[in-house]
Amino acid sequence: MSREAAPATGSDPDTGAVPALATPLTELTGVRYPIVQTGMGWVAGPRLVSATAEAGALGILASATMTPGQLRSAVREVKSRTDQPFGVNLRADAGDAADRVRIIIEEGVRVASFALAPSRELIARLKDAGVVVIPSIGARRHAEKVAAWGADAVVVQGGEGGGHTGSVATTVLLPQVVDAVDIPVIAAGGFFDGRGLVAALAYGAAGIAMGTRFLLTSDSTVPPAVQDRYLAAAVTDVTVTTKVDGLPHRMLRSELVRTLERSGRASALVRAVRHAASFRKLSGLSWSRMVRDGLAMKHGKDLTWSQVLLAANTPMLLKASMVDGRTDLGVMASGQVAGVIEDLPSCAELVARIMTEAHRTLAGLPR
Repeated sequence: MSREAAPATGSDPDTGAVPALATPLTELTGVRYPIVQTGMGWVAGPRLVSATAEAGALGILASATMTPGQLRSAVREVKSRTDQPFGVNLRADAGDAADRVRIIIEEGVRVASFALAPSRELIARLKDAGVVVIPSIGARRHAEKVAAWGADAVVVQGGEGGGHTGSVATTVLLPQVVDAVDIPVIAAGGFFDGRGLVAALAYGAAGIAMGTRFLLTSDSTVPPAVQDRYLAAAVTDVTVTTKVDGLPHRMLRSELVRTLERSGRASALVRAVRHAASFRKLSGLSWSRMVRDGLAMKHGKDLTWSQVLLAANTPMLLKASMVDGRTDLGVMASGQVAGVIEDLPSCAELVARIMTEAHRTLAGLPR
């Protein structure tokens, strides 16, 4: 396995760029290629997002781990690095979601993505300001709901995807959603190359979204020791657990995961309170705001209070690995594709490689 990039081939001999591929996603967002880099907490910062945008894909800035002030600064930093379109990912259930929407509008961000279905009111407010709204969903009924509320497109993630995920494979879920809604559908979960892009297009998708593949680039700020853990992982080293926050969460197997799965309710609560205190100090949130956010997460779900606290401060578990490099203490959210990724190209090299392979695959299909 290598930390070196493989060269892209098949570029335009005059410009050096791989030919564009127009789909409803590129037309909607203004990007050159139908590829989305997802908004991963502590990972999708200004450097990765701007590198993705410069490569011709849609970079999504993760805001859930930022204060509103940090979000505004991060947006301005991306704009200082690139003049290409990019987006911001929001937590729809956050208590300050309306304030973050205001920042997106004021700063002229092109796309707003959501980890959960946003309210009809938030969608309307963004659309009135000319912002493209793209929620992420994991079920057909959720796609139908946000489409009826005015969402411009949806990202549909199958069970192969990293982080919070469902149990239905992309190959089953994607065609269900494509058939159910009349807005562009972006496929996520299990994508890492040009063949996957072509397969998604064949299903009727308008493009693909990738998280783990962009995490494993030279433009990612994830510490080398953590990236090495991903590069060394086999497909069987990526597991799903509910012990982090009560919801199915796909991540690399680690000692932390094994400890959480062995923990009783009392020790889990102690750990959750400790992490919650750390996240409160880092984020500047009050205890009352964290409790309100926890209640929003708990609503409609059978979660213990330790799970609610862990859900509210899962960002600290991610920060331990993705920022501090502590593979022993942190959660390493991961799609199953980690088991087939073996190098660290730049975003430009990655996007060019995927598009070159996609054009070659399309050209080679029987006619």
